[in-house]
Amino acid sequence: CFVLRKPVRVSDLMERLFVPSVSEGSICIKRNAQSCGECIQVSETCGWCSDPDFLGEGEPKSARCDDLESLKKRQCGVDNIENPRGSVVVNRNNPVTIRKKDVAEKLKPEQITQIQPQKLTLTLRSGEPQTFELKFKRAEDYPIDLYYLMDLSFSMKDDLENVKNLGTDLMREMQEITSDFRIGFGSFVEKTVMPYISTTPARLINPCTGNQNCTSPFSYKNVLKLTNKGDEFNRLVSQQQISGNLDSPEGGFDAIMQVAVCEEQIGWRNVTRLLVFSTDAGFHFAGDGKLGGIVLPNDGKCHLENNMYTMSHYYDYPSIAHLVQKLSDHNIQTIFAVTEEFQPVYKELKNLIPKSAVGTLSSNSSNVIKLIIDAYNSLSSEVILENGRLPEGVSISYKSVCKNGVVGTGENGRKCSNISIGDEVSFQISIESTSCPANNKPEVITIKPLGFNEEVEVVLNFICDCECAANGEPNSEECDEGNGTFECGACKCNDGRIGRTCECSKDEVRTEDLDANCRKDNGTDICSNNGDCVCGTCECKKRENPAEIYSGKYCECDNFNCDRSNNQLCGGHGRCECRKCVCDANYTGSACDCSLENSTCLAKNGQICNGRGTCECGICKCTNLKFQGPTCEICPTCPGVCTEHKDCVQCRAFNAGEKKDTCEEDCNYFQLIKVNDRDKLPQPTDQSFPLTHCKERDANDCWFYYTYAIRNETKEVYVVEILECPAGPDIIPIVVGVVAGIVLIGLALLLIWKLLMIIHDRREFAKFEKEKMNAKWDTGENPIYKSAVTTVVNPKYEGK
Repeated sequence: CFVLRKPVRVSDLMERLFVPSVSEGSICIKRNAQSCGECIQVSETCGWCSDPDFLGEGEPKSARCDDLESLKKRQCGVDNIENPRGSVVVNRNNPVTIRKKDVAEKLKPEQITQIQPQKLTLTLRSGEPQTFELKFKRAEDYPIDLYYLMDLSFSMKDDLENVKNLGTDLMREMQEITSDFRIGFGSFVEKTVMPYISTTPARLINPCTGNQNCTSPFSYKNVLKLTNKGDEFNRLVSQQQISGNLDSPEGGFDAIMQVAVCEEQIGWRNVTRLLVFSTDAGFHFAGDGKLGGIVLPNDGKCHLENNMYTMSHYYDYPSIAHLVQKLSDHNIQTIFAVTEEFQPVYKELKNLIPKSAVGTLSSNSSNVIKLIIDAYNSLSSEVILENGRLPEGVSISYKSVCKNGVVGTGENGRKCSNISIGDEVSFQISIESTSCPANNKPEVITIKPLGFNEEVEVVLNFICDCECAANGEPNSEECDEGNGTFECGACKCNDGRIGRTCECSKDEVRTEDLDANCRKDNGTDICSNNGDCVCGTCECKKRENPAEIYSGKYCECDNFNCDRSNNQLCGGHGRCECRKCVCDANYTGSACDCSLENSTCLAKNGQICNGRGTCECGICKCTNLKFQGPTCEICPTCPGVCTEHKDCVQCRAFNAGEKKDTCEEDCNYFQLIKVNDRDKLPQPTDQSFPLTHCKERDANDCWFYYTYAIRNETKEVYVVEILECPAGPDIIPIVVGVVAGIVLIGLALLLIWKLLMIIHDRREFAKFEKEKMNAKWDTGENPIYKSAVTTVVNPKYEGK
């Protein structure tokens, strides 16, 4: 049992376990940050209000963390908003070197600068990228080291003859590119174990068959360290002999690894490094060593003794990825000079090794010099940036601005192609952190162009806390008599303490004792079901929309559950405070939907509701039900202005009509003005008040004209005092016209009848003629006809 010094309310024992009821919306609010340092790690848009009086009743400590605009709207002063920003500082920025071949004084390689700047310090805040520009410019007459690594298996016998004079010839050609050129030579065959070579004593001495004189097999041999003496190259290469092995793939990867990592033995300088790999066969890689019982992975270290690789029988071949890493670490650009047969294989390998090229080697290597120069020009015309390992939570992106303004993004943002000597290209590099490192210490990363020895050093500092935290007051009285550090306007509780002012101990809190303090009027709902009880105090929940807020001692109030009008809170004319609308000036009602202005009720004649209704909340309520419309001007069932006033105008102007007897009583509501002619009637364009022109007819079919208008609440009628009556009809012309019409109609009918008869007769006659032509008479004899002539034949007559 224990006694509390002051009333507290709790349903959740640990404030840090309190999770706001939001699924989306402001990311600053969702993260429930309990300190300024936690807040600024959420997003670059988040700020922390350090004003001690910022929080209202029922608001949790995490409500101090919000986006900047919301904090300003919530009346947090700009000076009290903690919002540290990152920065970029250039520490070393030497300009790129302009070096000419024809200058007598030559610079040392370490004095040449091709990339700018060389060192920067970035201060990173979570979610806020920092961007800087990196420039690259190819220097003229830049030194080159070239190492020629050749396959000396038996199939390369004719190639060796052509390479023997390579040194002086290549030196002469490279003078066109650089005045500082060095060349070296190495050779390889295969691992000296079965099944790659024959291990019989005779074959270990001479692996070739027949009368061929071959040297003993070996894995890799450094024949000539890098030198500027071309004749020395020719002399030593001329002394080399072909060797042999059993399988077709060669052990070239072992040789490449040793060339890359044995910098001192090879003699590499910090200049452009080229490795020419010449072969007419494929290659072994990691895992193939198991065939010879070699299972240890390649360690990537130098194992040259007397310029011979001595651990080929001990370590497996390197993997492609391992080889890529070492070539990149040592800034070596590889040129694969291979025969046509193996072009597809090495082109696939080129795609895996950055800053590498493939050239087609003739069957006897006669074109090797042209191949090297073409490959060098191709490699040197492209710059590709790479960065070292990034700390956890740090990302980097590139955007290139290459020759002729060509822009690249994504993976293409790392490189520029078709760069000539003297061309300058630039890269926009953005580095972003998503979190603070665990040790909160500076990190260093490097960015360099592949194949070049220069690099940019980038120091990363991280903003993990606010500046105001440095001025915190440990064991402050503001934090429940010393149970926390008062920093940035809020209490940061000591271990074991919770609450807005660290007023509760985790070990002493009992929910059943404190929940009652979070119930309004001894009800059953804790914090009105709109919050959580923390240390006996209601901390209101946060909404998805940060503009919607629960408030009040028991979270019984909010600013979004007021009456609505036109689908707007408080009709858009007020603000919602504790579920009730506080209306703006000139508005009233539960939803602030009742306007006190009557300008919307004015009719065209200037009268409120046209004199036929009252104005309520800016809307006319027509007292005469037959009138309607926004200002009670529309009457669908009314006869119209002219018809309505016809009888009164007729009785007063002409002493006639249906109201003739009651004219004085019924028709004295307007002022009558008579005019002589229709042209003298008022015209609508001349008036600043509504005017209606009327034309009506009386019982004698006479027309009379008048206008009706209301001016300054006075109804005026202008009427033409002369009636327009139609003249009587002329009888004689009418009779003559009727008789003439009847006669003409009769003649027309006779002509029509005669025409029809003629047409009918002609049709009948034509029909008769047609039948007459088609008639056919029968020419047969009458069956009852007998001729009067009797013929008797003389029986004696013999026809003579």
